[in-house]
Amino acid sequence: MAHFSGEDEVMLQAMLRQLFQSVKEKITGAPSLECAEEILLRLEETDENFHNYEFVKYLRQYICNTLGSMIEEEMEKCTSGQNQGEEFGYDTVVQHVTKRTQESKEYKEMMHSLKNIMMVVVESMINKFEEDETRSQDRQRKVQKEQSGSCCTDNCSDSDSSFNQSYKFCQGKLQLILDQLDPGQPKEVRYEALQALCSAPPSDVLSCENWTTLCEKLTTSLSDPDPMFTDRILKFYAQTFTLSPLHMTKEIYTSLAKYLELYFLSRENHLPTLSSGVDITSPNVTRLLKKVRLLNEYQKEVPSFWIRHPEKYMEEIVESTLSLLSVKHEQSHLASQKILDPIYFFALVDTKAVWFKKWMHAYYSRTAVLRLLEKKYKCLITTAVQQCVQYLELCETMKADEILGHSKHCGNKQKNFYYSGQELQYIYFIHSLCLLGRLLIYTQGRKLFPIKLKNRKDSVSLTNLLVLFTQLIYYSPSCRKMAPVVYSENYSPASMVTDVLRMLCDQKECAVECLYNSTVTEALLQPIQNLMKGTAAAPDFSEIALIHIADILARIASVEEGLILLLYGENMNSSEEESPTGAHIIAKFSKKLLEDAISIFPGSETLPVVKGAFISVCRQIYSTCEGLQVLLPYGLHDSIAKAWKKTSLLSERIPTPVEGSDSVSSVSQESPNSVAVAWEDNLLDDLLNFAATPKGLLLLQRTGAISDCVTFMFSQYAKQPQVNRQKKFGYEVLVVQVASTAAGAVALQNSGFISALITELWANLECGRDDVRLTHPRATPVDPIDRSCQKSFLALVNLLSFPAVYELTANQELPNKAEYSLREVPTCIIDILDRLIVLNSEAKIRSLLNYEQSHTFGLRLLSVVCCDLDALLLLEAQYQVSSMLLHAQEENTFETSENHRSFIIDGLSVERNHVLVRINLIGGPLERILPPRMLEKGDDPYPWPMFSSYPLPHAYLSEGAQSADVKQDNDIGNLLSCFKMSDKQTEWIENCRKQFCKTMKSKPDVVRGSVLGELLEKFVLLLTENPSECYFPSVEYTVCLQGNYAGHDWFVSSLFIIMLGDKEKTLHFLQHFSRLLTSAFLWVPRLHMSRYLPVDTLETGIRPVYFCSAYYIEMLLKAEVPLVFSAFHMSGFAPSQICLQWITQCFWNYLDWIEICHYIATCVVLGPDYQVYICIAILKHLQRDILHHTQTQDLQVFLKEEALHGFRVSNYFEYMETLEQNYRPVLLRDMRSVRGQST
Repeated sequence: MAHFSGEDEVMLQAMLRQLFQSVKEKITGAPSLECAEEILLRLEETDENFHNYEFVKYLRQYICNTLGSMIEEEMEKCTSGQNQGEEFGYDTVVQHVTKRTQESKEYKEMMHSLKNIMMVVVESMINKFEEDETRSQDRQRKVQKEQSGSCCTDNCSDSDSSFNQSYKFCQGKLQLILDQLDPGQPKEVRYEALQALCSAPPSDVLSCENWTTLCEKLTTSLSDPDPMFTDRILKFYAQTFTLSPLHMTKEIYTSLAKYLELYFLSRENHLPTLSSGVDITSPNVTRLLKKVRLLNEYQKEVPSFWIRHPEKYMEEIVESTLSLLSVKHEQSHLASQKILDPIYFFALVDTKAVWFKKWMHAYYSRTAVLRLLEKKYKCLITTAVQQCVQYLELCETMKADEILGHSKHCGNKQKNFYYSGQELQYIYFIHSLCLLGRLLIYTQGRKLFPIKLKNRKDSVSLTNLLVLFTQLIYYSPSCRKMAPVVYSENYSPASMVTDVLRMLCDQKECAVECLYNSTVTEALLQPIQNLMKGTAAAPDFSEIALIHIADILARIASVEEGLILLLYGENMNSSEEESPTGAHIIAKFSKKLLEDAISIFPGSETLPVVKGAFISVCRQIYSTCEGLQVLLPYGLHDSIAKAWKKTSLLSERIPTPVEGSDSVSSVSQESPNSVAVAWEDNLLDDLLNFAATPKGLLLLQRTGAISDCVTFMFSQYAKQPQVNRQKKFGYEVLVVQVASTAAGAVALQNSGFISALITELWANLECGRDDVRLTHPRATPVDPIDRSCQKSFLALVNLLSFPAVYELTANQELPNKAEYSLREVPTCIIDILDRLIVLNSEAKIRSLLNYEQSHTFGLRLLSVVCCDLDALLLLEAQYQVSSMLLHAQEENTFETSENHRSFIIDGLSVERNHVLVRINLIGGPLERILPPRMLEKGDDPYPWPMFSSYPLPHAYLSEGAQSADVKQDNDIGNLLSCFKMSDKQTEWIENCRKQFCKTMKSKPDVVRGSVLGELLEKFVLLLTENPSECYFPSVEYTVCLQGNYAGHDWFVSSLFIIMLGDKEKTLHFLQHFSRLLTSAFLWVPRLHMSRYLPVDTLETGIRPVYFCSAYYIEMLLKAEVPLVFSAFHMSGFAPSQICLQWITQCFWNYLDWIEICHYIATCVVLGPDYQVYICIAILKHLQRDILHHTQTQDLQVFLKEEALHGFRVSNYFEYMETLEQNYRPVLLRDMRSVRGQST
């Protein structure tokens, strides 16, 4: 806009007039110029015609012409970045483009040009307005000559700018007021002058030339002894703060702050001392508090708008405040004679330092505050720390009753007109505590430490301060009757300190630097250790303090860094005997509390809350694999189960739901029966959280409380308003773990969980929501599974692992009714099979209101479930699903010629074709071809052949050449030559393993066929000749398979193929292999109903491959591939379930045959722990896909349906060797303990 003409100026003026005329009513109705400005800034949000104003259109076009091409270029760069693998969400792209645009040279030039243009236009409009105003004043003088000396002139312009209405304050009148305010004038004259000043618009007063002089006069007059006079001045200040912009109110604020600073420094003023206390009915104190409160109210309001003004205004306000608060009087020889500093009065009117919280919230002001604190006013922080130190010393020496009196004052709602010196010290302590807590949140605030205090040799570091805070919790007494139900705010020291520590825990960076160190945790745990030793934790130590400590410990344990600190301490190499870590101390204390082995607070009503609080800390720990491993020796599951059984016997269940016992205050208000019920629910919740890990689920099932826990979980899950989202999210993971076992699936069925899930699914799939009016018909679904049903679909996928499918469908026939009512709602998995999947009658089809959508849902569910080959065999044996699908395909044809029929290609036929190929063809990613579920563009939308009878078309068989048996080369010869008798058996075992690793890294493709069979046979034979390698005694093969194993033995099937179908050789291998530890994990049915497992483990039906291998897969995944672990958790899915499915069916349909051979050979030769390492390698290989499908919310479906494309065992050998070096001792020790494991 370099060529800005006069016509352009006239056009813009017209646009602005149109805009102002449209918003005239809104602006003239505003109480102040500040409010009018706020209305204009928010016009787009409040005015529906905003984008129709010509001025807005002009600005939009101007920006588009200037920056449009640059914005498009930036968008293209982001798009190209996505194609190269960089992930940009929509919000990220917008933020990126906006930032680059605002930093560009073009943007700065545009803003400069636009500013110049608008200055010209606005100046012209102002000049026009002043001309109109002058003419109006002339007319008024002619009409009303008698009012020529009036102070104010009504300026109602008849120009186009008539929306502007203002009052001008005459310079002569201001000079008259200045003269009348002189201290020598009579009282009445000065009072009338103030009245006139207050009635005038503050903006006009402040814009006058004599404003500076007036400000000085007003500041001087604040010391007037007449309260009415000073009140008038404060009223004028308050009006100015409310109605004037920042550059005006800043002058008032700084002058008032300077006045107070001089007031406190003056020796002529009689300020209260600590010994005399503060009587707020005293006139002098009342006037002082009014001035302080006025400043404080402005402090709390100004951050909401000072960002819109130059930074220097904000800095002047901040500096004047800090300068005032830093005022210190010379110390008297007697502490009691200490004159009160300004900070005491600010603490009286703003005890929790809300002003500081608001100033520190935004980076804009926080930077200035921290810079000034560091350079000029660090003494303010020093005195705050000093006050906390002194209060702790007071708590250590004084009696509880004396201190409690101070804290009661703060929470007491009754009027109190006198504050003693001790009460003032306590209020100042609370103010200091809140100020320091807010300061520690920010990096620059923490850099102000260490702080050097007077009369102390050592400086106070961050750690010292946090230890001091923790000591305040248990050294300062807590009033047991002081609860939030009585007082609106709890000002007890323990409660205040806990709030500060909670705030620090919520800021991860701050918590890592301040809280997560052994010194602070030792301070938190010190009273617990004292109680276990039988010594007093601290004078007047209360159960409320224990609850506060447990709260902070639970927050520390909920974050990964804090959990590691509690589990292993800062020195991870130190033994538990030398220095027990926090987790051990908490577990011991919790166990003693549960077993009533420690006598504290006898008869206390809050003792169950104390127990619950510390068990919740343990729950944060044992709900993780690494935490459970540390807490295993304490047997907390048994202690909690015993306490639950004892409580359930004493309590009588009531039908209405009862809230949990998280609230400390509610305990004393509830009946004994409701307290017992709440405690029982709390214990069930604690037991339930053991199911978060595979080994924890084993422990839970050993207690016999699995059914009660699942019933409790369902009752909580059903309370949608009462259960927060995070807890509900955690329950989804628990359902996946529980559904992975037979007993867990039965518990889910009996609790009503599955019935409720299916009822919700049916409502979304067939009925729609009840709250949708019939006048709004449902939209036609676009996706195969509508979004309203996606959640139910994923829940069923999570639920239907093979153990669940077997327990819920085995030996049960389909209803196959002759007629189905439309009101007949399915309630179990058999009903879902009957109504959505096996649609073998017209009655079933007619019963569906949305036949195509519902049947598609059923076919998709069948496709996922049948990826588990055991589930496929079960459904095929009982319901002949493939025959049903073939028959449906045959009926979905039309006659094209006399003897030829063609398939009708629709959504259902395409789905059925995909399922038929999937369930009838076995093979890895390169061995079979699955037809797509979507039609293609072009003349032939579905080129894949459909079929209604066997055999399958050859189009679905991979054309990859089947290589013949590999000839033995030098590497194979060297490998097989290792299997010769040697005097040193340990050496030849190691040599064999080294040669195998070398071959797998260099020529993995030779390890196959007859070579592989010979390798496995010789290695196992020679290995079993070494007694130290034999884990099980020698038994017949038939003895290895006791009982009725529900699934198929995929390992034996794989071995049979590796041995080229030689039955005798396979049997001979299995007889020797069954003696090795590896057989317990690689050969899943090996220990089914085995006498080698402990009885309590045997009764659970959980196999070692789940509670050991899958358990360590989750543990190592969190440590090695944390992003993948988080993705599983975010998806509400557990790595253990999919890994168990892979391992149980020996990776059939997931890996190509040669990779299955390599998996088996690697585990047999190198050890059972390689089963875990291979699964970790696979999940690492899939990391990119897993993160993608977490975003698309179909991770479970992807992992179960998709083969492991591109994964080769040999490619990850070096990575697995690294895992072996780091984890083998722990894994093998636990794997060897499965026979007599008594976890």
